[in-house]
Amino acid sequence: MNRDENVNIEKDKSKLNKRKILILYISLFLIFIYLMYAVYLLVKQPTNKVTVEQGTLYLEETDIGYIIRKEKVVKGNNYKNGMEQIKSEGEKTAKGDSIYRYYSKNEEELKKQISQLDNQIQEALKGQAELFPTDIKLLENQLDEKIAELGKTTDTSKMSEYKKQINDIITKKAKLVGETSKAGTYLKQLYNQRTKLEEQLNSGAEYIKAPNSGIVSYKVDGLEDTLTPNNFSTLSKEFLQGLKLKTGQLIATNDECGKIIDIDKCYIATITNSEEAKSATLDSNVKVRLSNNKIIDAKISYISQENEDEILIILEINKQISELANYRKISFDLIWWSSTGLRVPNQAIVEENGLNYVVRNRAGYLNKILVEVKRKNDKYSIVSSYDTEDLKELGFTDSQINSMRRIAIYDELVLNPDLSKIE
Repeated sequence: MNRDENVNIEKDKSKLNKRKILILYISLFLIFIYLMYAVYLLVKQPTNKVTVEQGTLYLEETDIGYIIRKEKVVKGNNYKNGMEQIKSEGEKTAKGDSIYRYYSKNEEELKKQISQLDNQIQEALKGQAELFPTDIKLLENQLDEKIAELGKTTDTSKMSEYKKQINDIITKKAKLVGETSKAGTYLKQLYNQRTKLEEQLNSGAEYIKAPNSGIVSYKVDGLEDTLTPNNFSTLSKEFLQGLKLKTGQLIATNDECGKIIDIDKCYIATITNSEEAKSATLDSNVKVRLSNNKIIDAKISYISQENEDEILIILEINKQISELANYRKISFDLIWWSSTGLRVPNQAIVEENGLNYVVRNRAGYLNKILVEVKRKNDKYSIVSSYDTEDLKELGFTDSQINSMRRIAIYDELVLNPDLSKIE
């Protein structure tokens, strides 16, 4: 094969490859055009069918709320000395229980001296070869248990309690050993010194007790006597906005005092201009969804007309009280009603002679089905079939009722149906 023939063959191959590439590009272009046309048709003429589902329908609004509580701030005289929590944040307390204490002036030094004496007592107890009485053995077992419990907990209030119990057990043991051992005189001296230091420590500390039962909180913001349930009539939009609070801001922990919060209930005050608020009545039951997505029951306790458009509503709740202690102003969802059942789009429902119907598509056969709309919002409705007695009241005969079809979950419905085309 000569050179010219080879050149011609190469040219033919090049033309063939170019032709293949051109065909590939044209094919891809046509596929792209087809896909775009399919999307266009889907947008222009979307699917006209929908499946009946089981669901829950809400009529709700998002509002800003101010937390109102019945709460009592408790503060002692030695608040400048610093404080130690006895009851933890959110812990329940009974009236008269110690909830926290203020340190004494020389507490650190006294504790250091007591700790040194404890070490001396422990050293003196070592080397006692005689058999200890049963009650001393019992104290040793108790001491081992408390030390083990102390190592497991991270709760500061429990740690303080365990340390106190350990010190009490060591003191009792030292006293008993002092009465029975050869080193009794020395141990008694150590014990007496420790007792005096402990009395001095306790006498200088100030214990703060709960004035009433409730939830202990150290989130004190100075509004405890301002936002109270004593007189709702003093509240207004201007007053609440004048507090200049930030939504969702955590109340800082106070290191000088604490408070007791009523455990039974608290309140949320909100300003709204919704149509539901304008028609709301006292003692109506609603629901509240908080930022943690928990939905709790609420009751309307107070209503006041702020102006032509806005209403002040105060809701009473009895759940999540300790969690809400962290806040004074929150964002929440006010749920006016909720309904669970067969959920269908409003587009699937058509009215005829004052009654509501849907059109079911089953294997291409269309049937008109009478439905009762229980609840509806802007997009969906909760529907059900009528009871026999209700159908009779609407004027249907027994034969009509017996032949009447009923809506069920997973039925396929036609959107925007034309009843004139249905037999």
